[in-house]
Amino acid sequence: MTPLDGAVAVITGGGSGIGRATAHSLAQRGAHVVATDIDEARALTVGAEVGGVGLRVDVTQLADLEQARDLALDRYGRVDIVMNNVGVLAVGLPEDIPLEEWQRIIDINLMGLVRSNHVFLPLLTAQGRGHVVNTTSVAGLLAYTYDRMPYSATKAGVYAVSESMRLYLQPKGVGVSCFAPAGVMTNIVEQIRTFGPPRPPRPPKLPTIDAATAGEIVVNGILEDRFLLLTSNDARAELARKYADVDAYLGEMTSELENE
Repeated sequence: MTPLDGAVAVITGGGSGIGRATAHSLAQRGAHVVATDIDEARALTVGAEVGGVGLRVDVTQLADLEQARDLALDRYGRVDIVMNNVGVLAVGLPEDIPLEEWQRIIDINLMGLVRSNHVFLPLLTAQGRGHVVNTTSVAGLLAYTYDRMPYSATKAGVYAVSESMRLYLQPKGVGVSCFAPAGVMTNIVEQIRTFGPPRPPRPPKLPTIDAATAGEIVVNGILEDRFLLLTSNDARAELARKYADVDAYLGEMTSELENE
């Protein structure tokens, strides 16, 4: 991706946390931002903060994403960057999380990306330039717990889709990055639904960063056209350790969980 001055970015989940931080990082480099969020007040606030626009968007509704695309085209004439950043989380033992909650999380975390592709990819491929950022999580890449399976499953799906998107879009002039944060200080706790007996949270044993740093990682990844964007070298080392011997790694994690 060339310098971002004048680029137009649409961000889902842009009303807080990583989405808001990325909106600020892009705007600081001269980009125009369409900040979208299911919380309209937050979307409008971030849009105003960065000198762009805000819009309420529910990523389970194709028409809402189409409205975001049309707003960007009407206001700025094009779309250069799409960041798919929405994510919700349920916590509970596998037998305690109801099927309806699985369906809800799949519809938001994974199908939200699918709908976004349906809306924005024809535009990006037709113009032969642009960049897509999909937010996954280390929870979709590393097994460090078993009580958030719908989240981990959908974030693993986001990663897999992102790899395929990179293979498809790179030859067409459109970059793809997959942002896989570990610990980031955001308000995702507002999104957590808990099922079954209360359980203490078990975060990954990786460094925690603030949202502003996460936003800078995303924007630098766009500028450098890098695919996998991690929040620490420790995460990269942990992935290497896992894939060097997956059976041994899972055995280690099982022992840790049993001893807690």
